[in-house]
Amino acid sequence: MKIQNAFRLGLFGGLGVLVAIAIGGSIASLATVLTYVGAALFLALGIDPLVSWLEKHGWKRGVAILVVLVGLLGVVAAFVLAIIPVIAEQVGNLIEQAPTIVDELFTQNGLELWWNDTIPWLSYTEVSENVIAFVNDNIGTITGGVLNTAVGIAAGAFGAIIVLILMLYFVGSLGSIKRGLYQLVPATKREKFIDLAEQIMDAVGRYVVGQVTMGAINGILSIIFFTILGLALGYPIQYAALLAFIAGLFSLIPLVGTITGSAIIVLAVWAFDNFPAVLIVGIYYLIYMQVEAYFISPNVMNRAVKVPGLVVVVAALAGGTLLGILGALIAVPVAAAILLIVKQVVIPRQNEQ
Repeated sequence: MKIQNAFRLGLFGGLGVLVAIAIGGSIASLATVLTYVGAALFLALGIDPLVSWLEKHGWKRGVAILVVLVGLLGVVAAFVLAIIPVIAEQVGNLIEQAPTIVDELFTQNGLELWWNDTIPWLSYTEVSENVIAFVNDNIGTITGGVLNTAVGIAAGAFGAIIVLILMLYFVGSLGSIKRGLYQLVPATKREKFIDLAEQIMDAVGRYVVGQVTMGAINGILSIIFFTILGLALGYPIQYAALLAFIAGLFSLIPLVGTITGSAIIVLAVWAFDNFPAVLIVGIYYLIYMQVEAYFISPNVMNRAVKVPGLVVVVAALAGGTLLGILGALIAVPVAAAILLIVKQVVIPRQNEQ
């Protein structure tokens, strides 16, 4: 009998392990879908405060949702319309100048002459032979990497469309989704659960509004700065509106967003405007990053989600490591939700013991 019981225990234990592995594999297979759903729900919770604000001012919910979404789509369209002319102009210039560039580099040995004048301590012949050998040895890997990049861009565009569609659904039916979720909670605990859930959702909404506020501050200050700089230098900064839009857009990403956007802007100014504009722009964004890190971000985040600065940094780093950009975006509201649960659930239970 003991052997039989042991066998049954082992059998059920093995089946449990197999079921757990199957569930884990299913979750891993659905990771992309779950990411889309999470991103759409996060954006929906961020948009909901604007919709609710319009509702409080007499707008019907359907009309409020339509107005907010049209505004967001207008911002995206403005970015696309701002960047397409730049890309088209540069591609056109490259196509127009391509024969001349090729002739100067290869027929007239322009590249070799530039190399010998700029980097005389490196042998041009040896470097070119090594580069050609590397390309020949890794042509398959390089081609595959280019193809994977193209597929990744297409998948990202498709994912953005899916997230947008899901966000529309979540925004339109957020009230019914919450009511259905609340009904699954036992009646004795429902009131407390609803109160805590509403606080968490409000925190997510305030966080999104806070990030958008920081993006707007960076974008507005950038366009003002570029305008003043253009007047001071006597010529306008090329693509100033687009650069300001990039500054605001990247500020939506916690921690690394402002640094990344600033680096892109400095490189763009270097390419289009050269010295001394690039030096002044670099100094400006170095100063702005300090102001944002020590004054703007702490004040906005404390007002939005009431999370200590150290927790914001640690949460954003952990979220970015686990889930990339999406993880960095949702890390702070998740940390705020955990702090709420600890303060209103864990600590009171500990005090009762």
